[in-house]
Amino acid sequence: MSKIKTTYASLSLDLDNKWSYLKTHGNSKWEAFPSYFDVVVPRFLDFFEERGLSLTVFVVGQDAVLEKNHAALKAIADAGHEIGNHSFHHEPWLHLYSPVELEREFESSESAIQEVTGKKTIGFRGPGFSLSDEVLRTLVRRGYQYDCSIFPTYLGPIARAYYFFSARF
Repeated sequence: MSKIKTTYASLSLDLDNKWSYLKTHGNSKWEAFPSYFDVVVPRFLDFFEERGLSLTVFVVGQDAVLEKNHAALKAIADAGHEIGNHSFHHEPWLHLYSPVELEREFESSESAIQEVTGKKTIGFRGPGFSLSDEVLRTLVRRGYQYDCSIFPTYLGPIARAYYFFSARF
């Protein structure tokens, strides 16, 4: 009798849109909210469907309020993937927000994402792995089951420092 080998893994995707990178780098073209969802979303949906895998997709609330993204975001949820919250404004300095700003950020993203996908978010990942004690307290108050904003390597802080040093704000 052969033993069945089981492998476990957790798969996730931060669905950062083109505009979010432009914004972080100080490029004013972000204000038009350019998107590449029409290319990216069908590709990863096909990839995971072919392999019989599901993942958690962390969605930015700002993308959920834009009608041009509704079909792509709904397709992700309809394919059975978990929908997580990746903030509303996708600002890597989220950890610097005040408690009031955090509440507003989470309320906005949660309602926009749920309206489009039909899914309530129970998981969170901060943009740029942004995390603070206040972010965690806010998540607990709002009923989140998990946060995965920690970048599990000593290279995370170095990469973040380089990114902010080289970005044009």
